[in-house]
Amino acid sequence: MFNYPKWKIVLIGVLSALGVFFCVPNFLPQAQRDKLPEWWRPLTLGLDLQGGSQLLLQVNLDQVVKDQMGAVEDAVRNTLREKGIRYTGLAQENDVLKVRIVNDNDILRAKDLIRKTDKGNLNVSDKGDELTVSFTDPALTRMKMTAVDQSIEIVRRRIDQLGTREPSIMRQGSDRIQVQLPGVEDPNEVKKLLGKTAKMSFHFVDEKTSIADARRGKISPESKVVPGDEGASQAYYVIERKSIVGGEHLTDARADFQEGEPVVDFRFNAFGGKRFGNATRENVGRRLAVVLDGKVITAPEVKTAITGGSGVISGSFTVQSAGELAMMLRSGALPAPLDVVEERVVGPGLGTDSIEAGKMACGIGMILVLLFMLATYGLFGIFADIALVLNMVMLIGLMSVLECTLTLPGIAGIALTMGMSVDANVLIYERMREEQAYGRSVLNTIEAGFSNAFSAIFDSNLTSLFTSLILIRFGTGPVRGFGVTTSLGVLTSVFTAVYVTRILILAWVKVAKPKSLNV
Repeated sequence: MFNYPKWKIVLIGVLSALGVFFCVPNFLPQAQRDKLPEWWRPLTLGLDLQGGSQLLLQVNLDQVVKDQMGAVEDAVRNTLREKGIRYTGLAQENDVLKVRIVNDNDILRAKDLIRKTDKGNLNVSDKGDELTVSFTDPALTRMKMTAVDQSIEIVRRRIDQLGTREPSIMRQGSDRIQVQLPGVEDPNEVKKLLGKTAKMSFHFVDEKTSIADARRGKISPESKVVPGDEGASQAYYVIERKSIVGGEHLTDARADFQEGEPVVDFRFNAFGGKRFGNATRENVGRRLAVVLDGKVITAPEVKTAITGGSGVISGSFTVQSAGELAMMLRSGALPAPLDVVEERVVGPGLGTDSIEAGKMACGIGMILVLLFMLATYGLFGIFADIALVLNMVMLIGLMSVLECTLTLPGIAGIALTMGMSVDANVLIYERMREEQAYGRSVLNTIEAGFSNAFSAIFDSNLTSLFTSLILIRFGTGPVRGFGVTTSLGVLTSVFTAVYVTRILILAWVKVAKPKSLNV
């Protein structure tokens, strides 16, 4: 025992001090907490403790299928034209695509070509000279799962850029996303940002076709009519179907000012910048429409080639709308619109009651455990009690530095940790009693108690840790919060019960030099 390495003692002392240091902000008044640096902050309370907003969003998967089928329609149109196959009536009907082949001899060839436009993902059936194109069931399942996963990621990016602290964003069911925003009492701003898909693309304006001709059906298949946004100079535009480049190639977007007007600066990746530069170089003098969510927001004339991979979007922006558009372009476009199917605002009153009840439960539990250890093991019970208090402090400090969110199940995990943390001390002390009964010396009794009990302590806590990790991996919401608190509690309880208690007993033996142990 007396040969315990000094570096271990220093390391244990440093870790204990850090735990206390990061726990301190949790006990400061709110006015002082707000002045602390970001890296030294108290625990963030979950929605059930501090109140806030909860939104249940539904991904419009029908729109996902419709958009994907629209891409298939363009591909089919181009393929049939390239191969010289005459057709009529190419159009979408709900989630299928229909086309009539003029020459019966081309039907089989057309079916084969259409299947290859999206290899392995399309079913093509024929009824006479009419072909019906639809997605296969595996393709639909994969498409919908991908859309929900992408939506979750983009929702997370947008909310993070709002500065909302510790939001909870998770899948619910097959097509819904639950968003919890602790501390946010008015979710309207969030709803506004999440309600925009922010799909942007650049198209040249078809100057040869007027709106009047387009409405009479005199429009090229390569063009389409698109409405103008509120701030656009026209109500409708005729633009080319094929985009020059899409928003998926954007790498950055920032709100800025140009000639005193709010604008949005954007930058493409290498592929998008090269494509955009070549297109504007070859079409100087033409108007370039910027299409956002199916509406033209501006259509300026290309005066010079726009090279360098960057450009400016101007229009009737306010400072706020320019900032919002830039934020949405940075976070990426949603694959489908999100519909708010449920909205709840949770007041802080219930959370306050829960916190007080949790404090009382933890306080009563800690007092009972402290008294039990003191009554059962005397002086050694005091050592265990000191380790228990330090365990609670280190647990809160560790959760603070890892920016964990404390929820009501998390408080339950803390209460459970208090009972679990003294298990190791009980094993050690009972082992010491057995060794002392064999007539061992004081030092040998202490050493044997710690070394022989460690394997049992390690095995029992390892199984608890595995269980907690499974809760974190497969659980959601409250279950995951309980798992996080319990897993961290297992780590801190082993550290304090085994190593901190050992240092305390070592210090006592050096000072008191006892000839026997009253354990």
